Amino acid sequence: MKNQPGLTLAEKPFDTAKFFAIMGPCVIENPEITLGIAESLAETGQRLGLQIIFKASFDKANRTSIESFRGPGMEKGLEILAKVRRETGLPVISDIHQPDQAKICAEVLDVIQIPAFLCRQTDLLLAAGKTGKVVNLKKGQFVAPWDMQAAVGKLKGAGCQNIWLTERGSSFGYNNLVVDMRSIPAMASLGCPVIMDATHSVQLPGGLGSSSGGDRTLAPVLAKAAVAAGANGVFMEVHPRPDEALCDGPNSLELNKVEPLLKTLSAIHNLVRAEE
Repeated sequence: MKNQPGLTLAEKPFDTAKFFAIMGPCVIENPEITLGIAESLAETGQRLGLQIIFKASFDKANRTSIESFRGPGMEKGLEILAKVRRETGLPVISDIHQPDQAKICAEVLDVIQIPAFLCRQTDLLLAAGKTGKVVNLKKGQFVAPWDMQAAVGKLKGAGCQNIWLTERGSSFGYNNLVVDMRSIPAMASLGCPVIMDATHSVQLPGGLGSSSGGDRTLAPVLAKAAVAAGANGVFMEVHPRPDEALCDGPNSLELNKVEPLLKTLSAIHNLVRAEE
């Protein structure tokens, strides 16, 4: 199922003035379920006329436990993401964790993502910035929104022209996160499109002992609030059966609930932009 023509980043510049969503499973579990989720999202994007980027990690390098599922690895993961891109027409995004992954991943990915825990890693940012790709930089849970200016400066210093910033909550005591919606306009003032990671923001880091917990019922609340506060887009991890997901299931949204939520978020976005 091909997405609407012209929506892939390879075909034309991505329009961040219009509402968009980054969505997919937390990790690539296997080729079949990954492609199935992507096909569903492509069909949703086509029906709603919305820009959707498919997200899935090939390696979850910062899992809580050594026994946690990490994914298929870079080589196999990129093969699966390339197939998703080819068969659905969706742009693809994934995380990198080491500088030497940047150039290799740039051959497949439309957007390179820097995980929140690594947002201050200079060599990683420089390597990502030199690829010429869009870089989605997640704000660390330990970083003030205005302090992301330094990280943005590193990417710009490497020649990166397209930088997105993603809010994903701040540490709030132990095993909890809180989102300050003032961070949306604060990061927008740095001259970058801002995205709200609604599902990771309801995560309870390490809350289940050997893994993280979360409350997926609050993700739509945060997504709506962030778009109303001026976010350009949303990031949400989705899965057809979240309780069976191999990573971040407690905070992942059910795939069949995505379309009505996107309709609401798009309407909020249009209303906010009309008032500007």
